Amino acid sequence: MHINLRKSLFILPNLFTLSSIFCGFYAIVLAGTAPSQDNFYRASLLIIFAMFFDMIDGRVARLTRTQSAFGMEIDSLADVVSFGVAPALLVYSWSLAPLGTLGVFVCFAYVACGAIRLARFNVLATDTSGRQKKPSKYILGLPIPGAAGILVSLIAANHAMNGQLAVARVPVAAMMIALSFFMVSTIKFRSFKDLGLSWRTGLLVVLAVGSGVVMAITVHVAVALGWMLTSYVAIGLVETILGLVRRLSGTPAKTEEEDPAKAN
Repeated sequence: MHINLRKSLFILPNLFTLSSIFCGFYAIVLAGTAPSQDNFYRASLLIIFAMFFDMIDGRVARLTRTQSAFGMEIDSLADVVSFGVAPALLVYSWSLAPLGTLGVFVCFAYVACGAIRLARFNVLATDTSGRQKKPSKYILGLPIPGAAGILVSLIAANHAMNGQLAVARVPVAAMMIALSFFMVSTIKFRSFKDLGLSWRTGLLVVLAVGSGVVMAITVHVAVALGWMLTSYVAIGLVETILGLVRRLSGTPAKTEEEDPAKAN
């Protein structure tokens, strides 16, 4: 029997995407049916593994030249499960359940904003003919894996600190609301598709990575992950504020690619 290897390659990136969905689904099972501090920690690790698979599937598709509209759609659906529903339910069970209806609303707002962000990405990532656009150096709105990474790193750090963070319900709720806003905002975040950074942005990146390495060695890897992802958000905010100041002062900005598509 003849096997078309070229067609078989289309399965490979989708297997990584399905692995991401499995991690998100299993995290939901652990957080929803067997809530405990140990299971919250395991669920947070599963979502981190889902982030790994999410990074790999697109790169595998590009390496094998098997990008497709189907792959983009299933990737977005996977992100809703693994980085929308799973972390929201996890945070609710871990910290916000005592807030009752308010906790439910906050977690739902996170899922809803994540879904809106992914739908907007799908629209911006394709042209009028349905073909995917060239990746840009900027992303419009905070990518949902980054938002989920901040939340689960907080839960993983809480496990390392013997549960001292779970009772900080109001700050956790405020963080979820802020992340929800960033996802649907028009703030542009770096996609790091190229290394053409200004000296200010480059300095911020070096400081964030360097301090993250120090935290990983001296404190905990989860703390370092949360710090670097939070620094990523901060860099986007700083660049947005500087760009606004330049426009208000009439200073011409450097011409950069404005297409905000690519990266969930």
